Amino acid sequence: MVKDGLYWADQLKTKQLSFSEYVQQLEAKIKQLNPEINALVTFEKKAALEQYKRTPKLEETPFGGLPIALKMLGQDKKDWLSTNGSRLFTNHRAKQTSHFVQRLEQNGFIPIGQSASPEFGFKNVTDAKIYGDTRNPNQLDRSAGGSSGGAAALVASGIFPLAAASDGGGSIRIPASFNGLIGLKPTRGTMPVGPSGWRSWQGAAISFALTISMRDTETLFYGMRGTESAAPYQAPFSEWHLPKNKQKKLRIAYHTDSPVGSFVSPDAIEAVKQACLFLAQQGHKVEEIVYPVNGPQLIRDYYQMNGAETAAMFENIQQALKRPLTKADMELMTWAIYQYGQKLSAASYVHSLASWDEAAWKMENLFSTYDLFLSPTTAHVAPKIQTDLQSDTIRQRLNHFEDYSANEAAFFIYEMFEKSLALSPYTQLANLTGQPAISLPTYATEKGLPLGIQFMAAKGREDLLFQIGYVFEQAYQFCLAKAYR
Repeated sequence: MVKDGLYWADQLKTKQLSFSEYVQQLEAKIKQLNPEINALVTFEKKAALEQYKRTPKLEETPFGGLPIALKMLGQDKKDWLSTNGSRLFTNHRAKQTSHFVQRLEQNGFIPIGQSASPEFGFKNVTDAKIYGDTRNPNQLDRSAGGSSGGAAALVASGIFPLAAASDGGGSIRIPASFNGLIGLKPTRGTMPVGPSGWRSWQGAAISFALTISMRDTETLFYGMRGTESAAPYQAPFSEWHLPKNKQKKLRIAYHTDSPVGSFVSPDAIEAVKQACLFLAQQGHKVEEIVYPVNGPQLIRDYYQMNGAETAAMFENIQQALKRPLTKADMELMTWAIYQYGQKLSAASYVHSLASWDEAAWKMENLFSTYDLFLSPTTAHVAPKIQTDLQSDTIRQRLNHFEDYSANEAAFFIYEMFEKSLALSPYTQLANLTGQPAISLPTYATEKGLPLGIQFMAAKGREDLLFQIGYVFEQAYQFCLAKAYR
């Protein structure tokens, strides 16, 4: 049996293992493994021990005092560092604890450290200049992915059984695929938000976790679900019901071609084919379909949101710092996204959000016929650390982004992300439409590198994602990270 979070929670709740003993074991793992993977960027042992001592009735919570790593991006704990992976905030400390972290604590978690993320979460690899590259525990010369790469590496290495993460374009599911983990992106409006950042990339970004078992995933989801009445996005009412009838035979649509026309590896296609064969053998109906939305247009609309949100963010930062921001304040990619956002018109931004809504409508129509939509999670295995996802020509253009027109900037932003998008062209759809999606670790290449498959469902139908996850898990179809094999 895989020793997941609930296993260790039971050990703590039944006093078979003391909290201090668990922390001692955890610290030993960190000292042994973190220098190799570079995933944990803070370790707050003293604060965790003190919080455990003063927190009553932990044995009555689902996770019973289990230590957890928070993501160093939007998951603030008061007085802890809050850098967002940016040197602009190297010494910045949070003034308040986020509602998401508060809910984690209500579920019995004790925050004990923070995991690495790329600067402001813009990449599908984790390589912030202030922290360096986070490496994949399955093969150390490869990336752990991003933007929740630090969280994924901590779990895939066996340091933590689960870790808090977030997903604004695949940032939970991409590292789940690259590392051999379970990665759920919940329905928009199901997780706590605020007291700052209420809209979180217009609802595209949401916090959850990376896990190694379906029971951890399901227990955590139902323990965390629920948003404040002031939250701008609220999940459908169907979300609030526990899943029933887990043996229902499902209608599953699938598609393997890249939605943006990029190359898809034979392994990614084979992962889906093997899944389809297995599902058919289990009595589920599987049918190939044409991709239901305009992939390239949606990606362009996604980049508009990135640009506009970044421009607004840096306007607030400038006011706080009482000085204008310069190229030297941030990484080059961040600078280009910022400049692009300043060139966008309000009308074009509104049109892009309308495009999201049209895609959501098309997907909900799809889910009136099918229960689930299956695709690869990523088109390729994790890239090697030294892989250049841009080029000298692109970097030269990024250095002069302030000089381009809005149309030129839009073209070059697409070009800037083109190589990284080719790695993971499937995940952004669920962020834009607000529907839930899960990456399951069902495949490994001949060299032992993980590749995930992704299922999407209608809004509020996480129960179907849990059902399909259990189907694979209980039939021993998971190929988890090397630490758990």
